[in-house]
Amino acid sequence: MAAVDLATHPGHLARRLQQAHYLLWNTMVSEEITSPQFAVLNALVAEPGLDQRTVGERVGLDRSTVAEVISRLIRRELLDKIRDPGDGRRYLLRLTDEGGRTHRKLTLRTARMNQVFLAPLSADEQGMFFDLIQRVADAAEGLRHPGEPSAAARG
Repeated sequence: MAAVDLATHPGHLARRLQQAHYLLWNTMVSEEITSPQFAVLNALVAEPGLDQRTVGERVGLDRSTVAEVISRLIRRELLDKIRDPGDGRRYLLRLTDEGGRTHRKLTLRTARMNQVFLAPLSADEQGMFFDLIQRVADAAEGLRHPGEPSAAARG
């Protein structure tokens, strides 16, 4: 049996992209705050006061991963957990002042990193790349949650 061309395997290419993103993130954005941690901070800037489950849904993290990410952000004093006044069984999340400062700083750095990451593509190609990768990511999300309408089907 002959070797396969890994350039035709989306998982292989996705892994290579992830490796490049990880390298750029650590050199251009932060060695302390990970990309998933930034995503959580960003979700809470967009929608302050979300609960942990909803934050995980917003940023595409499973329950155990989002729990660990949030725990780390709380330990770093970038997030606070407050009891939901409407439901004492659940906690709501909000950025601390330091969390807000960290988010602002990292937002600028991520913009520069994304320019470097996407530099091989023209502006039109970048738009096409985002459209295509979003469609694949939405379909993959459907594989993680069978029976739920996919983002693509929701509109």
